[in-house]
Amino acid sequence: MPTTMRRKDRETDSEQTIKLLKEGEYGVLATVDAEGQPYATPLSYVCTNNLIYFHCATEGHKLNNLRANKRVSFCVVGKTDVIQEKFTTNYESSIAFGSASEIFGDEKEKALLLLVKKYSPEFVKEGTDYIARAADKTGVIKIEIKQLTGKARQ
Repeated sequence: MPTTMRRKDRETDSEQTIKLLKEGEYGVLATVDAEGQPYATPLSYVCTNNLIYFHCATEGHKLNNLRANKRVSFCVVGKTDVIQEKFTTNYESSIAFGSASEIFGDEKEKALLLLVKKYSPEFVKEGTDYIARAADKTGVIKIEIKQLTGKARQ
């Protein structure tokens, strides 16, 4: 697990950290392959009950990495504002650390529906139909959050 945050004055409380994680538009998943090569993937996701879900293909680099090493980190960056004249940036970010695993059955269906509700709330019926048609070609990964940190400069 990571060490403690160096800039404690920028640490956000758990409520703000979780809020950003739940409301973020996309995140970046960091994995490591069997040889230790890091790999970062931007993706759509949904966060609920201390879990992060995302969909993916049923094979590929990301899944190979997760099968070799289930430990991951997942970063979401919220609002940013570059302040040119002060050579700094206002920002907010959340980083989750945990373990990832592929899910199946009812949990997979529920996770896909949560993704539809987050990204296409006006098309839930169509999204449900799409899930049924694409289920065999779609994988879903669950990250169980073991540690969560947040940081902001505002």
